[in-house]
Amino acid sequence: MDKKNVVYLFPGQGAQYSGMAHDFLSSSAVKALFDTADEINGKDMKALLASDADTLKRTDVSQPAITLANLSAAAYLGEQGYSPAACAGFSLGEYSALVLSGVITAADCFRLIKARGEAMQKNSDRLREECGGDATAAPGMSAVVGLAPKEVEELIAKWSAEGLKDLYAANINSPKQLVVSGTASALTEAETRFKSAGAKRVIRLQVAGPFHSPLMAQSAEIFAPVLETITFNDPTVALFSNVTGKKVSSGAEAKKLALQQITSPVRWVEEEASIAEIGASACLEVGPGKVLQGLWRDSVTVGEIPCYLAGTVEDTGKIGS
Repeated sequence: MDKKNVVYLFPGQGAQYSGMAHDFLSSSAVKALFDTADEINGKDMKALLASDADTLKRTDVSQPAITLANLSAAAYLGEQGYSPAACAGFSLGEYSALVLSGVITAADCFRLIKARGEAMQKNSDRLREECGGDATAAPGMSAVVGLAPKEVEELIAKWSAEGLKDLYAANINSPKQLVVSGTASALTEAETRFKSAGAKRVIRLQVAGPFHSPLMAQSAEIFAPVLETITFNDPTVALFSNVTGKKVSSGAEAKKLALQQITSPVRWVEEEASIAEIGASACLEVGPGKVLQGLWRDSVTVGEIPCYLAGTVEDTGKIGS
């Protein structure tokens, strides 16, 4: 396998686990990343990444933690002779892709993610407080399994026209799965309707908020002034967007999309298809977990291109096997 002809895929929230990236700390480049993240976040990030599951699932904790884990995995891969021909990231993971494609620096990435995580947590807390602090009554997300994404989006458009408001396609994950965001009442009604339409399962997700939907607009408003302070360069490595599902042409476009991404769906199926067209020898899931490897395998559009895990030292030793 050509180590210079691989695509880096960076995971997002939900991939975290206690102790992630600790095995990379033998690398001087990774230690430097931890030092930078410590300074910007004002925290001992090694200790934070060893936190319990409840702590790590907070949006304002998981975002800087996963980003540091993603960039640490990428730094370690670089020391093993890998360099990406293209980069993409799922939701939060897109910020790691911005770094590896040369659009922003690692330090600026940590600054942005700190602000983004805090803004999204604040928005989610407000929505929950408006529901009397009851998490089950607050807006959230549900996974719809067994219906094609196009069919789900068409159903949402039809139901919205008929009066069912505040329901949105959020993560177009694979040909077999789509995640929707909405208010609790909209999700409850939609879950019944999706099952009647033929969905095999509809699963309410344990998440902090209705991500990638207009219900997160306050987050975008809070985040926008911070985003404007950061320089976005034109990509030096091919970069793909969640919002469009296509290649990003410039730094200016990347900055615009970074803001839109908060309230727009993640068009991962389209993005995978665009990535497959560049003819890379393999994809690497660069960061904790194996969600993106599974979604890659589920897609009918990506041909025979393999996707390997690269989130631990042990994983990187098995690439290509």
